[in-house]
Amino acid sequence: MTAATATRAFRARGAETAGRSDHELRDLVRHAGAELELAPAEVIIEWAVATFGQRFCVTSSMGDALLAHLASRAAPGIDLVFLDTGYHFAETIGTRDAVAATLPVNLLTISPLQTVAEQDAEHGPNLYARDPDLCCALRKVRPLEQSLAGYDAWATGLRRAETRNRVIAPVIGWDAAKRKVKVSPLARWSDEQVDRYIADHGVLVNPLQYDGYPSIGCAPCTRQVAAGEDPRSGRWAGTPKTECGIHSTDAAPTPLTHHRDVGRLERSLIP
Repeated sequence: MTAATATRAFRARGAETAGRSDHELRDLVRHAGAELELAPAEVIIEWAVATFGQRFCVTSSMGDALLAHLASRAAPGIDLVFLDTGYHFAETIGTRDAVAATLPVNLLTISPLQTVAEQDAEHGPNLYARDPDLCCALRKVRPLEQSLAGYDAWATGLRRAETRNRVIAPVIGWDAAKRKVKVSPLARWSDEQVDRYIADHGVLVNPLQYDGYPSIGCAPCTRQVAAGEDPRSGRWAGTPKTECGIHSTDAAPTPLTHHRDVGRLERSLIP
């Protein structure tokens, strides 16, 4: 499959295209998962674009723009979802803005239902320090879950090389919690492959990457990492927490309504 073929398929499928059933989606995972396990990342993305059209999106935490760059080459104008937790480093927001300005993507910034001030009023200040799991659920997991309502599949930059917990991440998988096909085109990529692609294509990189932050999350919960340390040891340092929960498949999805605006998505829970 060529990028041109994938792009034509993407444009042919309107945003109002009815979604596939869970059974159909799981069948796609079953058949495509093994077939694409060893495929190049570009081919995996082209398959997803051609298969799901505008019911496929890419997510990015703006540590770099590698996945966004790959996806924009396969389908210019593709939806790129970014979670603005309200706690990001200024450099992360700057990277987001630079990606929107330089890549042919439709950047969608997702915000939690509550501002940081509203969350503090309800749960008390510094929830991230007292109950980081709840804070991540409110500011990351639930907003993303809700923003994916109009999609059948989503792409992540998940890589098996990043942590031991991610070793089994499939290239094409079924996310039971979100009831979506989860595509991880970079799952098999090594750090060296990432660095080479970024250098070869001049991909935007969050400047914090060059200042001792190889894994970048919210500012209050991310510290610099010393040479030789696990790259993710700066996330939730001093706690047993290692993941925000976005990649967990244990929780049931939250009921929601769907509303879409140009350049931004906002969601409301069904009471």
